Amino acid sequence: MFGFADCIDLLANYTALCIDEFELDDPGNTTLISRLLSALVERGVSVAATSNTLPEQLGEGRFAAQDFLREINTLASIFTTVRIEGPDYRHRDLPPAPAPLSDEEVAARAARVEGATLDDFDALCAHLATMHPSRYLTLIEGVTAVFLTGVHGIDDQNVALRLVALVDRLYDAGIPVVASGAKLDTIFSEEMLAGGYRKKYLRATSRLLALTAGVIQAREP
Repeated sequence: MFGFADCIDLLANYTALCIDEFELDDPGNTTLISRLLSALVERGVSVAATSNTLPEQLGEGRFAAQDFLREINTLASIFTTVRIEGPDYRHRDLPPAPAPLSDEEVAARAARVEGATLDDFDALCAHLATMHPSRYLTLIEGVTAVFLTGVHGIDDQNVALRLVALVDRLYDAGIPVVASGAKLDTIFSEEMLAGGYRKKYLRATSRLLALTAGVIQAREP
């Protein structure tokens, strides 16, 4: 088990730390990452990051960012911003969300795929709340496909963010998703998409469509 100082000592052995999709979601992470990156920079480690948010705007709309201006300004001072304009490729070559299957169809397909999981959507969301997102990788170890029944819209931000974290793990591992219930592009409501986590929810929707629409396909024996 590594402590904070151990992590700094370990990462300080590298000349550069590269972070993809850099965002701040809560006060705890803001304080922690500010201390970590500041310590690494002081020890000569270069830090490069990609983000959809400018450094000085990190955390806006997600928590009381004004209460953490010192930490956010510290982070902003570490980076030199380089803006790269271009089209949004998240929905490139992706068809509309497919019509959901019935519960029976989902269960039947799951039974034909070795290593597949079959879960009720609400039960899965409840289980995600029992563990830290950093451990979600353990949930998908050895899983070849995820089958879900009873998918519906989410109106709780905490539930939504946990689901986003799981979708990221599934996408990185290339594990397909098959579902019944609501279309997967309706999980996050318009109200939620209008908030501070809009980019995160759009990315999760795009990834779900990729996993569901045959871009990454489940293999049946």
